[in-house]
Formats: sequence, structure tokens, C-alpha cells
Amino acid sequence: MSILEGFIEVTGGKVWYQKHEGKKDGAPVIVLHGGPGSSHYSLQGLRILAEDRPVIFYDQLGCGKSDRPDDTSLWNLDRFVEELGQLKEALMLEEFHILGHSWGTTLAAAYYLSNPEGVKSIIFSSPCLSAPLWADDQERNREHLPLDVQQTLKTCEENGTTDSKEYKDATTIFNKHFVCRLDPFPDFLKKGAHFKNPEVYNIMWGPSEFHVTGNLKDFDCTSELKDIHVPTLYTCGRYDEATPSSTEYFSTLTPSGKFHVFEQSAHMPYLEEPEEYVSIIGSFLKEVDDDK
Repeated sequence: MSILEGFIEVTGGKVWYQKHEGKKDGAPVIVLHGGPGSSHYSLQGLRILAEDRPVIFYDQLGCGKSDRPDDTSLWNLDRFVEELGQLKEALMLEEFHILGHSWGTTLAAAYYLSNPEGVKSIIFSSPCLSAPLWADDQERNREHLPLDVQQTLKTCEENGTTDSKEYKDATTIFNKHFVCRLDPFPDFLKKGAHFKNPEVYNIMWGPSEFHVTGNLKDFDCTSELKDIHVPTLYTCGRYDEATPSSTEYFSTLTPSGKFHVFEQSAHMPYLEEPEEYVSIIGSFLKEVDDDK
């Protein structure tokens, strides 16, 4: 297994990338991490997919090992789409798969719908393809939380105190239900917290997973999913904030959409059920490559 890493010049600064390559020559897969403003860190276990094909990770501008410019005008969807195109050009990729997770699916959809050339397939892992629908789903998810937690969240949002300890503590309880159900919470993830950039997240999304106030709040590409003409796999966890009902709905809108639920997972099945996740993703990619 060979590993190549370095930096690529994009609009606004340099982004870090890492390419894992084995001996088999399947089409490469680019992994688009979540956030916005997270990093590839939690997804690095997917390098095991390099047994069959090159796996390309990168940290989007503003987070991880990439530059963190102060220019807040950079934090918008169009620039991130442009960045992915610049990465593709720099790495001279002619044909490739895209695996987006969470916000990475927003980016994957926006990229494909404006730049379909060379994209062999898309995996929408725990997708956010409609911010309004996501927000509605989280309202329903919150109803499953203890009443005092629901009240704390509501009060803090109404009072504009979403940066308070109370709100953060209540958010942690939401996350234990719908983001990562592993108990104890993995130390591995705690160690990677410094790779995140909360400013990017707040500007584009908001103060929490379920309170959408950023510049993505009106994003909705459901009417365009019919225009995705490559094999497409939609996955989510049974307890995912990207709910099974919405994820399945998205899959029905795509001509060749497939759908899979990871029964023991919330929003991070690649950590909650890693063997199952790699098996499902790997099989899908191989099937697409074999179907020439």
C-alpha cells in the first residue's frame, strides 16, 4: 500500500490531501467529509477500501490540516464546489467515485449537478439534500428526548443563548441519540476535535445539528435528484439524524438509486458498524466498476 500526501492550491488557500493506493486498479473514490468545517479525521478508517482502488481524502479549506484563512466570505457552497473541481484537476482524475458523508453529500450533489463529467457513481452517506427537510426531521427527533432537555434547547434558541453550557450539554444528549451511539464515546474522536473549525460550521449551518440558521438553511436539491444519471447509493443508520424515511425518499427520486440502512447505527455507521459499512460501500463500488 502506498500513501501520497501533499497540498493543493485552491481558491482561498491550500488544502491537504492524502491518497491511499493498493495493487488493484478500480476507479478512485474521493471522500467528502462532513461538517461543514469538520475534517477527514473520523473517516480515515475508510482507507481499507484502498485494497480495491485508490482512496483520496482531503480536508476542505478551513479545517483539518488545510489552511484556515480569516476571510469569512469563503464559507459558501459554491466555493467548496469549485474547490472539489480544483482538486480533481490537480490530481488529474478522469473517472472517479464520490463518497460524501453528511454535509459531504450536500457538496457531492451540488458538484455533480454542475460538473457531472467523470463521476462514475455517488454514495450519499447519511445525506443532507434538503436543509428544510433536515430541520423538520430534527424537530421530530427532539420529541424523543427527555422533556427537560427539549425545554432547555427551546429556551436557549429563543433567548439566543446557544453558546451557553446548558445548550451544549443538551446538545450532547441529542448527539448520543442521533449522531453516535457508541458508549463510551470513542477517545479517538475526542483526540480529533481540534481538527474542526466551529466558525465555518456556524456560518454555513448554525449552532447545532438541529438549529439551522446558516447560509445553507435554504439548500434543497430534491427536485434535481432526477438528474443524477450515475449509480447512486443512499445509506443511513436506523437512528440517524439523516432519517431512514428521508434517505429512502431521496433514493426514490434518483433513477438508479439504491438504499441501505445500518441497523445498529446513528449518524456514524462507519464507526458504529465499520465492517458492515465497508462491506456495503466496497461491494457497491466494485459492482459499478465491473458493470462496464
